Amino acid sequence: MSAPCATPAPGASLPGTPMYDAAALRAIEVAALAHESDATTLMQRAGQAGWRTLLAHWPQARRIVVVCGPGNNGGDGYVLAAQAHASGREATVVRLDAQVPRTATAQAMAADFEAAGGRILRFEGALPAADVVVDAVFGIGLSRAPDAATTGLIDAINSTGVPVLALDTPSGLSGDRGSAPGAAVRATRTLQFLAPQLGLQTGNGPDHAGTLSLDALGVDAHCLADAQPQARRLCARDLAHWLRPRPRNAHKGSHGRVLCIGGDHGTGGAVLLAAGAALRAGAGLVEVATQGVHVSPLLARWPEAMVRRTDNVYALAGALEAADVIALGPGLGQGSWGHALFDETLDAASAAGTPLVLDADALNLLAARPRALPPGAVLTPHPGEAARLLGVETAAVQRDRPDAVRALATRWNAVVVLKGAGTLVCAPGGLPWLIAAGNPGMATGGMGDVLTGVIAALRAQGLDAEHAAACGALLHAVAGDTAARTAGERGLLPVDLIDALRACANPEVHA
Repeated sequence: MSAPCATPAPGASLPGTPMYDAAALRAIEVAALAHESDATTLMQRAGQAGWRTLLAHWPQARRIVVVCGPGNNGGDGYVLAAQAHASGREATVVRLDAQVPRTATAQAMAADFEAAGGRILRFEGALPAADVVVDAVFGIGLSRAPDAATTGLIDAINSTGVPVLALDTPSGLSGDRGSAPGAAVRATRTLQFLAPQLGLQTGNGPDHAGTLSLDALGVDAHCLADAQPQARRLCARDLAHWLRPRPRNAHKGSHGRVLCIGGDHGTGGAVLLAAGAALRAGAGLVEVATQGVHVSPLLARWPEAMVRRTDNVYALAGALEAADVIALGPGLGQGSWGHALFDETLDAASAAGTPLVLDADALNLLAARPRALPPGAVLTPHPGEAARLLGVETAAVQRDRPDAVRALATRWNAVVVLKGAGTLVCAPGGLPWLIAAGNPGMATGGMGDVLTGVIAALRAQGLDAEHAAACGALLHAVAGDTAARTAGERGLLPVDLIDALRACANPEVHA
């Protein structure tokens, strides 16, 4: 019988949008220059696109301050300033003495701006009064912390209190890694050029980039053919790629049996959330193994679940063998009970080849006592858990989230969901997926338990480990956004996501 969710066949088209790093963007630019454009034309298109974006979002702005750097990003800024000046606005370029234009095209654009009567000021600690500030200092051209003088310039941009439009990349932010090694512009809006950048949508990227838009600068798509993407971006509409209508003759056995293991004394809510999420995400049967004290509350909340009192590993007899997928970790604890269930579950899953989804304390136990995982395991760490699994500091994970998720997938030979702003999903040797959904209201205890249940349910319904993790992380994030639209982000609870899962898991009905 066909599964309600189906893993795409090899060679099938993939959902999502490719995302790139600075090296790939430079390769795209080289291809464009070789085939259809010259440097001056591309720079003029970039500056004009920036001016159109500024007009579209701040049409009443009369005083435009453009902060220009020494490279081609600065050249884009001079073109924008010239457009603003020609429209009758008060357009002023500000730059450091050490950052006069260095490329021939940027020098030409600066000369054109001055020849038209444009004003260029040296930065002396503060920016002129403005209605909008444009950041055209570095773009993708900086891969280190800014020097002291540039740090002062960036601080001045951030302290203006007016909207900031960044061209290509907020200066100081790594468009590759989603982190800032030093001072970085906090833009209201960022206009990307040529193709989307991965680092603007993960880690610190969203807080610095603001609202994103893209202009391909008229470059033909064939110029992207040889550029290597660094990830694929998934958004709400991509759910329909995996969550297809069920066959009319489907039954509960068609949709898999999930076993959720966890809930030591004092943490029964965690496994309750995982079980509820698995039910709402469409698992056919959900069984829960937990401490006896949690059986009645769990049945009161989810009478659809099959709950067994599991005071010791012997109480798991039969449950491990019957499960199609095992979700291990929510509320498991790191005491003797959690240790025993962790070891027994991994032994049984390895022997039978049962898919695993590991979260929370299961990840901490794995980090403390490393062991091989059965094929097709999914790990769902937050940055702190990821750091323990890699044996590094949390800051190292956040400094380069794309590298961290790839390293985790390789280290543990498992699909990894690295949670956080711009969640990343990666299979061993694969291309990461970026989840372009979710909100800060989801930063509260229990959200990860819901994610565990969702991924386990999708795995049970027929998706392979990578696609269950990618679709599950996306479904979880979209449910979070759906729930937040009702009453806002602050105070959002995991149960609110569970309530929203049903609608989000049926995109053919709620398109």
